Amino acid sequence: MTPNTPPSLAVVGSGPAGCYLAQSFLRAFPESEITLFDALVSPFGLVRYGVAADHQHTKAITRQFERLFAAPNVRFAGDVTVGRDLTLAELRAHYDAVVLATGLSADRALPIPGGELPGVIGAGALTRALNAHPAAATRLPELGPDVVIIGAGNVALDILRFLVKDRGGYAASDIADPVLDAYLAAPAQRITVLSRSAARAAKGDPQMLRELAALPRGSYAAPGSELDPAPDDDRAAAARSAAIAELVAAERPHFPGPAVTLRFGATPTEILGDGHVAAVVCEAGGAQIRIPATAVITAIGFDAETAALASSHATPETGRVAAGLYRTGWAKRGPRGAIPENRACAKAVADEIAADLASGALAPDPRKTGFAGLPAAVRARAISYAQWGALDAHERATAAPDRVRAKLTDHDQMAAIARGGASSPSLP
Repeated sequence: MTPNTPPSLAVVGSGPAGCYLAQSFLRAFPESEITLFDALVSPFGLVRYGVAADHQHTKAITRQFERLFAAPNVRFAGDVTVGRDLTLAELRAHYDAVVLATGLSADRALPIPGGELPGVIGAGALTRALNAHPAAATRLPELGPDVVIIGAGNVALDILRFLVKDRGGYAASDIADPVLDAYLAAPAQRITVLSRSAARAAKGDPQMLRELAALPRGSYAAPGSELDPAPDDDRAAAARSAAIAELVAAERPHFPGPAVTLRFGATPTEILGDGHVAAVVCEAGGAQIRIPATAVITAIGFDAETAALASSHATPETGRVAAGLYRTGWAKRGPRGAIPENRACAKAVADEIAADLASGALAPDPRKTGFAGLPAAVRARAISYAQWGALDAHERATAAPDRVRAKLTDHDQMAAIARGGASSPSLP
């Protein structure tokens, strides 16, 4: 039952995990005050800066989040960093419940000898650069002709698709053109994808593999006997095996573009190089293989960028850190699951908050005045959803004809435009 005093909720992070949580909470407590804080000027987090630029159908999920922010009791507070502009303790003092939806953004280190050599690049850093993240490099490091991708999940497949495509593959996208231009000036000629798992057990989505097969770019091979059929009772594994078989089929034309080798059941053991990567050593089928490499892109998962805001005693089984403090998304369960999994996760955490409210473990406090009680400097700094709309309009208006938007990479310039400051538009 909704209490007489509607509970107030602060969500730290406005990506899909935070937005789904706010949606679930709003359905349960339609009169509650909800504020989604974000260190960035823009909302939508992973959708804007993590989803591949050529997957606009996935980015379209922001349309349902736009309806969330249209609610009069839901507020976006951008350009506010918890830990810099206000503390977690301050948030908890002004809101009945606080949910951390900050995700995990640091590329997991490669734990083998040579994993720290120059030329080893995290897939997340590359993805953020391609998506014009304000904290990312504005130019791509030179990858050279021989690129090795370690990992075969969806992030690895996004990177592979980028390396294989030509400029025409990015029509109607929001790719960061300076980064794309830098790559296409000297694209990879040979790409090797290393997966510890057998083909049927790799983590890549079969649909993404079929997307690669349908591209009129690149040639593919999978040496060895790793393409054994998956068990009939494992539909996902069977679909993955079939998609890989289609990709490497002899009858598939050898289109222009890189030669891609998929090595399944291959475990990297060492990266060789004197001041820069030169080769990757892996074990596969009982043999040791040395693969030349001018760059190594790791797609092996993510860790927290900084120390967690809340107690480390939280476990993936629950979003509850303490009554009034919760986690959702990757901040709760680690770097597992794509955007759809965040919906179920958010619903479960919203139910935990509702259970605490129903049991009395968490009681709405009329003295907690939400956003209005925060320091004046924080309230003045916070960029509203309407102000984000001004930046959104600017990005769309300055986009080249074959781009859906032209993202800016300077945080201060983005904030100035959002707040109504003048800016000279420049086409990519």
